[in-house]
Amino acid sequence: MTRRQLSRERVLAAAAEVADADGIAALTIRAVAGRLGSAPMAVYHHVANKDEILDGLVDTVFGEIDPPVPGRPWRSELARRCRSARAALTRHPWAVPLLDSRRRPGPATLAHHDAVLGTLLCDGYDARAAGHAFALVDAFVYGFALQEAAIPFAGDSVADGAREILGGVAEGAYPHLERFTAERIGPGYAFADEFDVGLDLVLDAVGTLRSPGGRAG
Repeated sequence: MTRRQLSRERVLAAAAEVADADGIAALTIRAVAGRLGSAPMAVYHHVANKDEILDGLVDTVFGEIDPPVPGRPWRSELARRCRSARAALTRHPWAVPLLDSRRRPGPATLAHHDAVLGTLLCDGYDARAAGHAFALVDAFVYGFALQEAAIPFAGDSVADGAREILGGVAEGAYPHLERFTAERIGPGYAFADEFDVGLDLVLDAVGTLRSPGGRAG
């Protein structure tokens, strides 16, 4: 691929592909160039260094998240935004530690944060409460994404995995784990289903921070 055919957008897309496939530690200018079929020096015509790529990747991820719309009911808007954020973080499991780490946030990042704060500030939250609410929902979404990515079992294999873990210990050694596994972890169980339950609880808590007079969502 020639230098003329490259663009910053193509470089960032290739960087995301490298990180998605091999993790953020594998992200180098050489790896990005290899993904593009280009020479490393050609990549430097579009990004100055790896740090600029990381800035761009964070902005790319925020650009994939549906922002809430200020002026609409806060609860439904934040719920939609949080589900979209989780979907983006599932696609890019390397992203969570980076999202709030950059000193040079891009336009998509700034617009997203502005939309979240605007949704809260326009619907019954003062600045202090909006800050608390934003921190709480992101702690839940980011934490859930990290936990979900770390689970070594998926889908119906969760039940098999739980039985495998408990199969190596004496019966009755961990009675509460045994009961929970027997009553809750069975065919059809998916850890992903815990997300909406947790999100509703978090949004219930966020609702307690509102000043009187805002809409219920």
